[in-house]
Amino acid sequence: MTAVKVQDLSKLYRVNDSRSDLLRDAIVSVFSARKRNAPDELWALRDVSFSLKEGEVFGIIGKNGAGKSTLLRVLSRITTPTHGSAQIRGRVGCLLEVGTGFHNELSGRENIFLNGAILGMRRGEIQQKFDEIVDFSEIGRFLDTPVKHYSSGMYMRLAFSVAAHLEPEVLIVDEVLAVGDIDFQKKCLGKMDEVKKTGRTVIFVSHQMASVAQLCQRSILLENGSVVLDGPTDLVIERYVDHGKSSSGSYTADGSAPEKDMSVQRGVIANGSSVEQSTFRHDETIVVSVGCFANKLVRGAELRMVVRDRRGITVFTADAELDSLVRGTEVFEVDFKIPANTLRPNNYKVTLALFVPHQFIIELIEDAMFFTVFDAGSKYSQSEGVDYGLVFSPCETEVRAIR
Repeated sequence: MTAVKVQDLSKLYRVNDSRSDLLRDAIVSVFSARKRNAPDELWALRDVSFSLKEGEVFGIIGKNGAGKSTLLRVLSRITTPTHGSAQIRGRVGCLLEVGTGFHNELSGRENIFLNGAILGMRRGEIQQKFDEIVDFSEIGRFLDTPVKHYSSGMYMRLAFSVAAHLEPEVLIVDEVLAVGDIDFQKKCLGKMDEVKKTGRTVIFVSHQMASVAQLCQRSILLENGSVVLDGPTDLVIERYVDHGKSSSGSYTADGSAPEKDMSVQRGVIANGSSVEQSTFRHDETIVVSVGCFANKLVRGAELRMVVRDRRGITVFTADAELDSLVRGTEVFEVDFKIPANTLRPNNYKVTLALFVPHQFIIELIEDAMFFTVFDAGSKYSQSEGVDYGLVFSPCETEVRAIR
């Protein structure tokens, strides 16, 4: 059954208009979004359409100013659309920014009941969930303190706990999770995973691609207020990461005839199915294929690949010995296969070199190719930003009970 249906949704802000329909946000975002009509108009959303089934976990991805927050505000009934429609079946729980739906003068306890009432819940229903909400939020000592005295972290803990535990049919969560510490982020993501398993619908916005990949089976990519891609989350993330990137996942030598005995003519980066790409999941095989030309095979020559991260730190070096090539070979190719679950999320660059060990370099091509690895939902994804090293550990572990 359809839980959310959005049809041709558009939102126009008139920047010079004195009305207060989130004019503040229109003025702030006008500098980062493209104007499509007169200078005093900004289309924050333009003809957005999608539908969600009950129990679907749906991601919304896009750069700042793409229209994500406006879309969530329309879905949450905070803002009315200029035209188009957004139909939602059932109650909606929202966590769009710290304190949304809270009254500053009321205590945490009073705000729990206020939010429940806004969702249409009876007092008895709220009381049944009350202890769970307080335990999850970890603000029990300050439950009867007015929330205007809460820190942003306390505010967010309670707000998320209320939104997630009062059992709305549709839960909408924005980037606000970034306010919390790492442990609480993990707790929130775990709770959203529980919500997903109960068959309720979740709409999730985040700039943390690992979290989106972990939670959402399907996502949309917004650019300038329009949907440019709707599909499986890994493909949408790949498009988002690749968009606007000037670095190339391939290399081609210039057209002049090689004068060296041996030379690199081309290089491509592909997945395990030989599909060329420059963005990879952490659990995806990466194949670097290097095509070479030989005027004369040099005895003892090797082709080296050096992989460095965005800081220039060498992650590993791989060498391919070329002595197996038969005399007279002019064109040959070397494949370097990087196994899945090896490289941690990062931006990488590849340097290539033809050389004879301990003697001389035939050709050196610094930063010939570039590629990106993103976390598609590893056990570390909930702690994005924490340095766990350059590669995933190959260690085998063994646990033994002594007594």
